[in-house]
Amino acid sequence: MKKIRVNASKAYDILMGEGLLEGAGEAVKNACSCQKAFVVSDTNVFPLYGEKLRASLEKAGLEVFEYVFEAGESSKNVSVYSEIVEKMCLAGLTRGDVAVALGGGVVGDVTGFAAATYRRGIPFVQIPTTLLADVDSSVGGKTAIDLANGKNQLGAFWQPSLVICDLLTLDTLPTEEYQNGCAEIIKYGMYGDSNLFEKIAAGPVSSDYENVIARCVEMKRDVVEKDEFEQGPRMVLNLGHTFGHAIEKLSGYSIPHGEAVATGMNIIATAAVKLGYAKTGTDEKLREVLKKYDLPLETEFGAAEMAEAAAGDKKTLGGMITLVVPTGIGVCDLVKVPVSDLLKFALAGGLR
Repeated sequence: MKKIRVNASKAYDILMGEGLLEGAGEAVKNACSCQKAFVVSDTNVFPLYGEKLRASLEKAGLEVFEYVFEAGESSKNVSVYSEIVEKMCLAGLTRGDVAVALGGGVVGDVTGFAAATYRRGIPFVQIPTTLLADVDSSVGGKTAIDLANGKNQLGAFWQPSLVICDLLTLDTLPTEEYQNGCAEIIKYGMYGDSNLFEKIAAGPVSSDYENVIARCVEMKRDVVEKDEFEQGPRMVLNLGHTFGHAIEKLSGYSIPHGEAVATGMNIIATAAVKLGYAKTGTDEKLREVLKKYDLPLETEFGAAEMAEAAAGDKKTLGGMITLVVPTGIGVCDLVKVPVSDLLKFALAGGLR
């Protein structure tokens, strides 16, 4: 088992290994000193791992409550959030109890936001079950739900008390979810580690889950410890996300996050080369790896509608937006531009 310590405003451990669900109850109780555990999961994950987690929590002496919602990004909304906090209240949860997110990024985001706001904040534990959640969304304390006008528009920074990555849960991962996770891993290599980029270009991520995931988590930890509340350096983690979130929004969230980010990375890398920010060939190398993992390069949406959707990004401030622009493999710059320049980048990125 690997253990990675995150020293944010709240220090916590990320546990990584096979078979960790069996001992999750003791780990949760040790981290939170709680009496009640409120487990939130979705209709895809709970039938696979809900019973095992409940048994482990009860074995540790915790009273367990559960809420399961329909799987998918469309459930990351105000209605589901409201139901969760109402159920927490009915369960009599206090600030000394814990919310446990069992699932992928959607489950983690909405559970974390509920935990951040219920009684002005209760502890929560992330138990990610997807590759994307393992490497990205379960770490760093970003929690949120979507609004009709955009993704993650209502949220809070709320660090977990513990993250438990049981790598055996990846055995049941559908191919599409594996690819979504690989998109985020490619992002890590692209923005900050050329060796990681070359490693995943040479062989499948699935051949070395533990070390690849650990490297991504360490990279995110290092960024979060420097800039927990995303005032500067942490923005590099948004590579591909400005146009990626626009794709998600325009598709009505029918396009998965990883696929959207992959396309968003291709757009910004193509633009970076064309506009003189990046070395020649940077975009071609990225496209080769994206193709290797069967990730999309293009979108059906046009430049104007993409620019308009991206202009509503939560990172927009005072008519300016910070873009994460690759300058080579493993190196990115944060470039602050007027929102009106988004159309220029979209067109340079190959959109019409």
